[in-house]
Amino acid sequence: MTDLAAVKAALKTQAVETPSWAYGNSGTRFKVFAQQGVPRTAKEKLDDAAQVHAVTGIAPTVALHIPWDEVGDYADLAAHAEKRGLRLGTVNSNTFQDDDYRLGSICHPDAAVRRKALRHLLECVDIMDATGSRDLKLWFADGTNYPGQDDIRARQDRLAEGLAQVYARLGEGQRMLLEYKLFEPSFYTTDVPDWGTAYAHCLKLGPRAEVVVDTGHHAPGTNIEFIVATLLREGKLGGFDFNSRFYADDDLMVGAADPFQLFRIMCEVVRGGGFTSEVAFMLDQCHNIEAKIPAIIRSVMNVQEATAKALLVDREALAAAQAAGDVLGANAVLMDAYDTDVRPLLREVRAEMGLDPEPLAAYRRSGWADRIVAERVGGEQAGWGA
Repeated sequence: MTDLAAVKAALKTQAVETPSWAYGNSGTRFKVFAQQGVPRTAKEKLDDAAQVHAVTGIAPTVALHIPWDEVGDYADLAAHAEKRGLRLGTVNSNTFQDDDYRLGSICHPDAAVRRKALRHLLECVDIMDATGSRDLKLWFADGTNYPGQDDIRARQDRLAEGLAQVYARLGEGQRMLLEYKLFEPSFYTTDVPDWGTAYAHCLKLGPRAEVVVDTGHHAPGTNIEFIVATLLREGKLGGFDFNSRFYADDDLMVGAADPFQLFRIMCEVVRGGGFTSEVAFMLDQCHNIEAKIPAIIRSVMNVQEATAKALLVDREALAAAQAAGDVLGANAVLMDAYDTDVRPLLREVRAEMGLDPEPLAAYRRSGWADRIVAERVGGEQAGWGA
């Protein structure tokens, strides 16, 4: 039997980091659709993030993206976050929106371009020092479009060299999280295309280099929970970028395409001790046509619901069925947890935390959506510049 008190206690400790860029304007490669009330500054992004944390109670940190969130005084930005009941979280680098990076960044054949990319990555560590951030998250758009365009092995050598220099710069208690992506924007090779490549580089770098699993960055049919289980077993799962995809792109709300997959992933997280370790639970989403703050609230709730179901799995019954070779019985234990309506349980958890049991309703009543439309007039709206 599952201990409901223990499940509630675990849920109250959960933390989901929201991404600053999700509060700004975004779109596809074809069009960015602007919305009213979108933040114009990094501080206004934090103001919006504070609304998400206020109604969910489990979104206390905000990831930054440099240079999208570049400011003159990062200590001041951290102080602003603290005033809003938040902390600054993961620092994300950007080596994919500069003309010099047409052929790559730290894998580029030109040493001058590689040095430029490295300077940016080291600057991100400087920002971590100023903000008190623990994690540096690296994703590289580096790759090639055509066979013969560049030397595949040489590019891996350049990648390893650049990562080693950044790793050596990390301060006490700081980590490097390496993200992978199957394809896009490169069509022939991607320099960090899968978890194995990321794992191999992190293993060579050392204990403070770990892999990020972006749930949208896999080929159709990939068993992501197997990857999660393996990385947890090896002590190399640094965090998640939670999102969802239907075909190829990856920035839809987490759980939108396959909520059962999200549950299966969280089952492995609970099984492998990732829920109580230092695995970072981050959203990486862009809300192109839907209202941004409600979509982020809904995403946090989706992670909560999948986690609650995973915590409700009767582990003793599951282990007994597995040991007995009871295929259908073992599957039934998982399905019983997945089929449980955890919304009443989560309403109880929120009430016990002093929150409104219904986060979206609480946000609507707050009047924040109308307020930001009225107040954020003029200036340049934030966005990721596509």
